[in-house]
Amino acid sequence: MGNKKRVMMPVEEIDVSAVKYRSQKIQAPHLTGFTLRLFVWLIETPPLGSLITSFLKRQNRITEMLQNTVIPERPMFRPEFPPQEPELGVVLVDENRDPVARLETATECLTPYDPSQHWSSDSTPFLYWTIRDYAYAYRSKITTPSVVAEHIISALEESSAKKPPVPMLISFSAGEVRTQAAASTNRILEGKPLSVLDGIFMAIKDDIDCYPYLTKGATTWFHKVRAVTQDAVCVSRLRSCGVIFIGKANMHELGLGTTGNNPNYGTTRNPHSVERYTGGSSSGPAALVASGLCSAAVGTDGGGLKTTYGRTDMEGSLCDCGTVEVVSPLAATVEDTMLVYAAMAGSSPADRISLKPSPLCLPNLSSSDNLTILQSFRLGKYTEWFNDVSCNDISNKCEDVLNLLSDAFGCQMIEIVLPELEEMRTAHIVSIGSETMCSLGPDCVDGRCSELTLDTRISLALFRSFSAAEYVAAQRLRRRIMYYHMEVFKKVDMIVTPTTGITAPEIPLSSLRSGETDYKVSGYLMRFILAGNLLGLPAISVPIGHDKQGLPIGLQLIGRPWGEASILRVASALEGLCSGFRKKPSKFCDVLKAI
Repeated sequence: MGNKKRVMMPVEEIDVSAVKYRSQKIQAPHLTGFTLRLFVWLIETPPLGSLITSFLKRQNRITEMLQNTVIPERPMFRPEFPPQEPELGVVLVDENRDPVARLETATECLTPYDPSQHWSSDSTPFLYWTIRDYAYAYRSKITTPSVVAEHIISALEESSAKKPPVPMLISFSAGEVRTQAAASTNRILEGKPLSVLDGIFMAIKDDIDCYPYLTKGATTWFHKVRAVTQDAVCVSRLRSCGVIFIGKANMHELGLGTTGNNPNYGTTRNPHSVERYTGGSSSGPAALVASGLCSAAVGTDGGGLKTTYGRTDMEGSLCDCGTVEVVSPLAATVEDTMLVYAAMAGSSPADRISLKPSPLCLPNLSSSDNLTILQSFRLGKYTEWFNDVSCNDISNKCEDVLNLLSDAFGCQMIEIVLPELEEMRTAHIVSIGSETMCSLGPDCVDGRCSELTLDTRISLALFRSFSAAEYVAAQRLRRRIMYYHMEVFKKVDMIVTPTTGITAPEIPLSSLRSGETDYKVSGYLMRFILAGNLLGLPAISVPIGHDKQGLPIGLQLIGRPWGEASILRVASALEGLCSGFRKKPSKFCDVLKAI
């Protein structure tokens, strides 16, 4: 009778070889339209709301894991990392130097630039224009940032006027873009570009400050309670290199969703299939890069390269006080990711003291030792977890590419086991939920939360149900999960998984007006990225091909703490192997070819 107390063994005593994988299934209704509005009314009405959240927590074993279980480990309230061995074949990028100087070092780490790859023939397979392509075009007087700006402005205005509209930006000023482009054009024509990033167009997610734009977090009101007076630290670093910011990119409201659905400003469409979600919460940045309108963008939680927690100063972002998010670059190529990362990275003074990050470094891809270093890497794969996806297209494609990597470079694949993945999911949602409520609490008291979208309000209703005791229990679980991963990293250099457990889901028509909640889809989208978030580990997603419907599939590399250089090295190798597999998105704007 009643709930029986469960006692977990100390993590050091767990026999990992005896662990059985448990498929991660989320029990929650899929709601849109009238049923979504009704559910929000019910969950926000006392005492019905507490009954509903209690039921959902029991159904998904949250109550069992956090209330009925004795967890012997002490809490870990933010990621804590043991000292790490230096990475091989890297170049140190002194974060005390200014971003322009760091970019010069980063450029030297790349393979020599060959303009013929893009400029001499139309017979090559589809490739995105890189940052160095733009720099070459500017310095060779093929075009100027002002000319490119006009193509981008025209494309953005056309996309907003289309049916269905493709709302990739929340805040946009053609005049502001033209002013930045004109200044960059003058510098380049005078032979005084600030850096390789001078004249490069980028977008900033709407939860990161980029003056003079407002930061709304994709809500209708957040800018009214939080003023923007200057750039976020990461944006300021990029601006000092000459980057042109095209505006604030669309996103899932407050980042509390994984699809990018947003009734406030319109839902960003997937450039590969406009009837499908881009994914999120950094939906706008991802769509702008995938559609060719930007070489790179800055999101939160990444989606391209997710850096180690504390690697990049978060000041000036809405999530700057959290422990499960970071600001990171999204780019179409690994080399562009490296360049933007080199310019914007750098820990805050407080994190340098408390986290003691390893030195910022990049892989020397032009070194003769590159192949030898690749051959030395050991990649960990938890097969049962790896294969827990919605369709075999995903796991089969990822498996094929890993075999290509092993055959081409001699990387060793090692079978691993990661226990308590369901506990990791629970610790993650309680951590991010509690931190969100701490940030939004005063505004909710003022009644602002009733102005949020319906799916955000459901999330907040669940987050309110988390007690202080449940939050502490979740942090005890965080320490356990960190231990398991650090033990695995004694045997392997990185962990490989699919990026998501499902390819881009369809957008229900009924969701465009009032939103949607579908935690089962969110579970598939989040399945493999939780470790990077909860534990603060670096990770990168590399496009490796498509499913039978032509939708992109990604492979994720999860690295050791501060191990960005290693995952960037392997990502570059994967990119080279898979370059022939990439397809041009159905909605692609070739802003250089149009010149």
